[in-house]
Amino acid sequence: MRSGGIFDYDQRKVNIIELQEQTQNPNFWNDPDEARRIMKKLDHEKSMVKSWDRLDELRESIKVYQEFLDEGEDIGDELQQEVKKLEKGIEELELRNMLRGDDDHRDAVLTFNPGAGGTESQDWAEMLYRMYTRWAKKHDYDISVLEYQQGDVAGLKSATIQVEGEFAYGFLKAESGVHRLVRISPFDSNSRRHTSFCSMFVSPLVDDTIEVDIDESKVELQRFRASGAGGQHVNKTETAVRLIWEGELSDGTEQRVVAECQQERSQKQNREKAMTLLKSKIYELEKQIKERKKEKLENSKKDIEWGSQIRSYVFHPYNMVKDHRTDHETSNTDAVMDGELDEFINEYLLSISASDKTE
Repeated sequence: MRSGGIFDYDQRKVNIIELQEQTQNPNFWNDPDEARRIMKKLDHEKSMVKSWDRLDELRESIKVYQEFLDEGEDIGDELQQEVKKLEKGIEELELRNMLRGDDDHRDAVLTFNPGAGGTESQDWAEMLYRMYTRWAKKHDYDISVLEYQQGDVAGLKSATIQVEGEFAYGFLKAESGVHRLVRISPFDSNSRRHTSFCSMFVSPLVDDTIEVDIDESKVELQRFRASGAGGQHVNKTETAVRLIWEGELSDGTEQRVVAECQQERSQKQNREKAMTLLKSKIYELEKQIKERKKEKLENSKKDIEWGSQIRSYVFHPYNMVKDHRTDHETSNTDAVMDGELDEFINEYLLSISASDKTE
């Protein structure tokens, strides 16, 4: 099974050979940034070819099952399972092929910021925290909790996690924005309906191949004691670090960016990690400025309020999760909150891919 177009198998094999030849050049590492870019492109091409080979094996397996079925063997269920695997594999490959952005292959950093409303919004933020960690585990991504500030009554005041693995940012960039919840509050003795908001900020984790210039004189360092998810105490000394940067972005707007880290054992390590997170956030803001100039994104600096949300989660008076960018919706709210987000992410990626093709 070979395909032209975006899945041009033969061309990808040629690309691999050409890229491998470049890596064998004695001067290959003279330009480390370019060398890393080529290596990542090579890894991507190899991964796509390997995935296509697996689909090819599935297709051959289906042919064998079909032959047995034609001969009267009772293997209809097995054949259906193989067909479903093939369909799912093709869909996943199509989505991965869309992730061609410069940063799509990177790890993702997710920051949770509850809106106004105290306990209600903080509890909602923790529900989203649980939803995304479950999604990540379903996809075999590794998760590092970089910062977690427990709410006064329930939920969380703020949290930052790193989702590690191939294309983590490419998929999770779809989740950046304001998420709105409508439900009967478990904290209201009168059982009234409440609306809560939580802002999600998703950025790619920067590495040595990306330069983000920060005037460190504009970075304020704060130290505090770390506290873990669920309230457990991590450290009795002030090893946790909060960095606050206030400055002007490339479009002239003033921005205040905060990054925290409490996962490392020493203050020095936490400061280094927090600086990486700070640069990652600033880098994402600059990326959005460039994308807005191309009219691909609306202003990302949204207030956590009505009208700015990307997705609504309604638990009362009916069950519905709806994405306001794609109009994709489902009534299976339990599945969504358990991390079943692929349909929403896929629809978003398809929508921006279609938008790119029409420009």
